[in-house]
Amino acid sequence: MNKLIPERPNKNTLLREWTGPQTKDLVLNPGGFGLGKIPEKFRPSATTHSVCGYCATGCSLEVHMKDSEGVNLSATKNYPVNIGMACPKGWEALRVLESDDRATEPLLRDSDGNLKPVSWDEAAKTFSQRFKDIKEKHGPEALAWLGTGQATVEDLAFLGALGKFGFGFRHGDGNTRQCMATAVVAYKQAFGFDAPPYTYQDFEESDVLVFIGANPCIAHPIMWQRVMRNKNNPEIIVVDPRKTETAMAATQHYPLEPKSDLVLFYGLARLLIENGAIDEEFIRNSVDGFEEFKEFVQQYELGYVSDVSGISIDNLKRFAKTIAQGKRVSFWWTMGVNQSYEGVRLAQSIINIALMTGNMGRPGTGANSITGQCNAMGSRIFSNTSSLIGGHDFLNDEHREKVSRELGIDIEKIPNENSWAYDQIVQGIEDGKIKGLWLVATNSAHSWIGQKQFREVVKKLDFFVVQDMYHSTESAQLADLVLPVAGWGEREGTYINSERRIGRTRKVRKAPGQALSDFNIFRILAQYWGCGDIFAKWDSPENVFKILAQLTKGRPCDISGITSYEMLEKNGGIQWPYPEKNPNTQTQRRLFEDGKFYHPNGKAKMLFERPKPLPEPTTSNYPFVLLTGRGTSSQWHTQTRTSKSEVLRKLYPKNVYVEISPNDAKKLGVDKGELLRIMSRRGEVQAAAYITPTVKPGQVFMPMHYEETNKLTNPTFDAYSRQPSYKHCAVSIQRIET
Repeated sequence: MNKLIPERPNKNTLLREWTGPQTKDLVLNPGGFGLGKIPEKFRPSATTHSVCGYCATGCSLEVHMKDSEGVNLSATKNYPVNIGMACPKGWEALRVLESDDRATEPLLRDSDGNLKPVSWDEAAKTFSQRFKDIKEKHGPEALAWLGTGQATVEDLAFLGALGKFGFGFRHGDGNTRQCMATAVVAYKQAFGFDAPPYTYQDFEESDVLVFIGANPCIAHPIMWQRVMRNKNNPEIIVVDPRKTETAMAATQHYPLEPKSDLVLFYGLARLLIENGAIDEEFIRNSVDGFEEFKEFVQQYELGYVSDVSGISIDNLKRFAKTIAQGKRVSFWWTMGVNQSYEGVRLAQSIINIALMTGNMGRPGTGANSITGQCNAMGSRIFSNTSSLIGGHDFLNDEHREKVSRELGIDIEKIPNENSWAYDQIVQGIEDGKIKGLWLVATNSAHSWIGQKQFREVVKKLDFFVVQDMYHSTESAQLADLVLPVAGWGEREGTYINSERRIGRTRKVRKAPGQALSDFNIFRILAQYWGCGDIFAKWDSPENVFKILAQLTKGRPCDISGITSYEMLEKNGGIQWPYPEKNPNTQTQRRLFEDGKFYHPNGKAKMLFERPKPLPEPTTSNYPFVLLTGRGTSSQWHTQTRTSKSEVLRKLYPKNVYVEISPNDAKKLGVDKGELLRIMSRRGEVQAAAYITPTVKPGQVFMPMHYEETNKLTNPTFDAYSRQPSYKHCAVSIQRIET
């Protein structure tokens, strides 16, 4: 294996190393699900449980305490999500809190352009006065915030309510726009509400699992372990241009041409209809638009679909036959679908097949979007950005009146129009319309598509605030004011995972220096702004959770029956909905078991339209397609946290690399490990060559975790979700002569 890509350690190696340098002599038992013999100095005096703060799997970790402080972690055995398993990031979650570059005091940029420590009093006064000055001079439409799916439900709700109802910011969005907006819009349009229908038990119940643009072996390894527990000897189908780790383990892999997937699924739908592999009763009772869809897909004849997708006619027939013969077929997708210029219609093409074959609402079925961040679901429901807090609608006067009444907030403070999306906010800064930006727990200067634009436009702002755990992030280094924040393990609250399960995360350590939880920062800022009276009852995360639970009453995401954090813990987390009256108390619950959806007539809608041309096709000057995605299970997004763990750093390459096929490497005269120049229309970077047959000729792959990757990506967006199309752009490659 190339020296740039370390060998993946076996389980026992991970178990020996997960504790990091401070606890190197800790020994875990071979099963890894509990503690073996521990030296006295590390021996915990108690244990508690906390849901992990990385991905949306939502694993529960057993935190081993000593002198009221978390010192070690293991995986919780009986939690219904992970059942005693954890990935490398989870094992190392405490170690990343100990980094030397933690933000431990507020930093304010002085007249010489340097960030200097200041008191919380000065920081809060500066925050309030500078943003108020902008609002007075340019109006509320000149202010915006960008949040995150890494914060708790309570923090996101406080940020969103404070930003719009308290401070009067006109615009707010979050980095969930980068990962989940497509699935949100697809579900809303098809089902009538943003409603992932599945439970993780479906991984074990299906006899056919179809993964589209998803690599759970790397991105969601505990979910993949649930697939491996499936006793039905299932067919596992992977649709992905690359031969990913998941594709290697599949029974069928279809390496389609990049961005031909919409044509592929329309062609599969036609095949299934022609062969009578549809559930006519389910369609009649639960689906609108099937006849129109049936007529639409007639144009996608097999020869055309094969030419466009690169999949042979025989394999197209095999794919359709496998779905037709499956009794419990589940369809799963992640960023390969969502991060596309036509991702909403692509997601709906998958939903359409699940609907017309009756694979919905039953064990082992569903059109199932896998969420990215630990609380992206909480962001979708409660952040007060793309929808009104609590699963409501800014454009619905009854919803505004309800929120006003429940929260005790003047209805005039609740906007009656939607705010701009992330890309529109960035463009608004470019155009001089937005003058003040508050960035909370996200690192846009690394992660935003067409990264160069973001780094340039924030220089135009009158005031730029970054609220983060680390002062060293690319975004914090550009800020006028940095507010130091407590991280996972240093704050209280809840997350909502991919299967709609609400779980508790706990404070098991004190934040360093003067760093505060987001929740307490919001309380301070509310007082300094002068709107603290509006949030007088928002005095603890649990009290806010109770307020939010009542706010959801009557909505599809109704959780009014959840009365305390203790209730969440006793039940191993609780999936929404969980209404006050007659809740379904089963641990594993699916939506749409009765065939009823959230549109007024109770039916789901089939939506479709002709595929759009590629925004940036290859040319003679840019002959390669650049694909992006996750690199390893030990890396997370921009590596703000995972790079702080000595153990995790050993499990992935330090420097950026580019995967290239042996055929292309030979044509270019490239040797493994050789430094290459990769160029797009946005910029150029250098990366080491990793020669591998997992990418096809004409394609290259770079992991998203490295700063260099988003210097190349093409800022195009889905018309319905405004989600960036990270997964495809045209590049050229040159050897760097030495």
